[in-house]
Amino acid sequence: MSIHQPPADWFKAPDSTERLWVGLALIWCLVMFIAMPYWYFYGKQNSVGEGYLVEPMEFSQRVSKFVETNKVGELKGIPIVEAAPGGDVYLQAMMWSWFPVIQMRKDQTYRLHISSLDLQHGFSIQPLNMNFQILPGYDHVLTITPTSAGEFSIVCNEFCGIGHHLMTGRILVVE
Repeated sequence: MSIHQPPADWFKAPDSTERLWVGLALIWCLVMFIAMPYWYFYGKQNSVGEGYLVEPMEFSQRVSKFVETNKVGELKGIPIVEAAPGGDVYLQAMMWSWFPVIQMRKDQTYRLHISSLDLQHGFSIQPLNMNFQILPGYDHVLTITPTSAGEFSIVCNEFCGIGHHLMTGRILVVE
């Protein structure tokens, strides 16, 4: 029961302008409803990668082993690793860093394994339009083929705490 009762004639039928806007809004809702599944299947922005369950410490051990066997240098104290083309590359996210720095060859295909050790992070390669959610307990596998050489930044695009703005990494693509 409301505090005040509205007057008996409070309801006014919509006039023609209001009906037009309601009609346009409904049509736009239908367009968006159809566009979402269409874009999922034909937009080519959704990952077709694989995902596996993995314990965070087990993934960390895989990353450590990968770094030990594939280290080719160091950048500001962080190891630079390069896997053989066609091989598996491991990238670990944790507050507030990406580990290690990855080096790839242009036009070669790699299987990039990404996981988080602590909480949800966002994986975004700049300046490309590639965004991916990284969850602890999941090994996300992306098949990636760099098509241009250069240095690409990895940023976390999911707020992960007070040091979120410091969470940057690197992918180096060489000829």
